[in-house]
Amino acid sequence: MSIFPMIDPAPDKASAARALPLCREVGWDFQRGVPRFRGGVPVEAAGKEAVKVWIWKAIRTPRFRYEIYSWAYGSEFETLLGQAYSDAVKTAEAPRYLRECLLVNPYITDVKDISVTFEAAKLTVEGTAVTIYGEVKFHGAV
Repeated sequence: MSIFPMIDPAPDKASAARALPLCREVGWDFQRGVPRFRGGVPVEAAGKEAVKVWIWKAIRTPRFRYEIYSWAYGSEFETLLGQAYSDAVKTAEAPRYLRECLLVNPYITDVKDISVTFEAAKLTVEGTAVTIYGEVKFHGAV
């Protein structure tokens, strides 16, 4: 009970996790970058694997480009590539962009162990997403 009844206290993470339905995505072949099919039907991924698929897609989808996605979905990594920013600025901004990209997902509670590499016109990010299903290691290139 609060002395300010009109203010709803933030729910704890455990109750938020119980309120979410099971995360589901189309299964993904990360090596080839295509959905997985079995007998002409898409394979469904659920839980931890579905969050991993969502992360893979969100990192590679440019934010604000496609009308089908909300403005909260996708990454802004392309704004770092081909610009005259110093490597120090790019390396400092990329983890922030990654967190902004991933933390819009209610199944992801934290992003840690972030590693950023710039090689010519390619940005590679690696890290661990803490989800309601456990930790998920990810790797993405833009």
